Amino acid sequence: MSFSGEVKEELVKLENDARHCQLAELAVILVYAGAVRTDSSGAVCIELQSDAPYVASRCRMLLVKLFQAALPEMSNENSLYLTKNDTSVIKRTLQAIKYKGGDVLVHPLVIKSLCCKRAFLRGAFLSIGSISNPEKGYHLEFVCSDAKQAAQLVETLLFYEIRAKIVVRKKYHVVYIKESEEIVELLNVIGAHISLMNLENLRILKDMRNAVNRRVNCETANITKTVNAASKQIDDIQYIREHYGFDNLAENLRQMAELRLEYPEATLKELGEFLSPAVGKSGVNHRLRKLSELAEKLRGK
Repeated sequence: MSFSGEVKEELVKLENDARHCQLAELAVILVYAGAVRTDSSGAVCIELQSDAPYVASRCRMLLVKLFQAALPEMSNENSLYLTKNDTSVIKRTLQAIKYKGGDVLVHPLVIKSLCCKRAFLRGAFLSIGSISNPEKGYHLEFVCSDAKQAAQLVETLLFYEIRAKIVVRKKYHVVYIKESEEIVELLNVIGAHISLMNLENLRILKDMRNAVNRRVNCETANITKTVNAASKQIDDIQYIREHYGFDNLAENLRQMAELRLEYPEATLKELGEFLSPAVGKSGVNHRLRKLSELAEKLRGK
């Protein structure tokens, strides 16, 4: 199962005891991902066009809780057909959420309180949301059929200081979030706490891997730099030996030249410790620089 599927499976199992929150979540499912129709006989049909099993089961659960009555199972086509007795109850519920056929927005009064805004965002994610595999990258989005829907989502997310952006993709308006911290906050807001912890664990592992890779790359770069510098020093010293002679060098430079040739892989600190008396890194570096300057002068001549 995808990570997005795991989040939705967790959300479907959440209990929502407050009636006004149930209405808010049902409202967003019906407006963003469904339609309510009445046939010629007066029977009501609720049709859903999104993420079948998750939205269908959540919608039915909310209807059962609101009506406190047994309802038929959702069909394979994600449609719920109700009897005329159920129809009257549903009509009152639709009045409560101020729903009219063809609405593209959830009525502001339905999501007035913060708890109802949470339920709204939960229903929106179940209906039109998705999240990428966090092992590959961080990306959460809501695919809205209307620009007004996208604006309503962005405005609601801002109540929780979650900043989302909108991009037009074909005929859809996509609200997306790419910052991992804000995705974590949204999972917390909608109640997907298990998925949140799984995401945080993956973030920690990724951060650790990145930190290790950065350190390895840095150490590799330093080793490469040291090897290249030592190779250049040896080339210069060998040139001096062939074209100038060690006997013509000052005693301190001659000792350094001989040590570098004898210990080509030694660090500056180790070279300094081989001398008697010992010399610090800066002193060793100074002598090697003097030898390099001499080699450059000899090459120039």
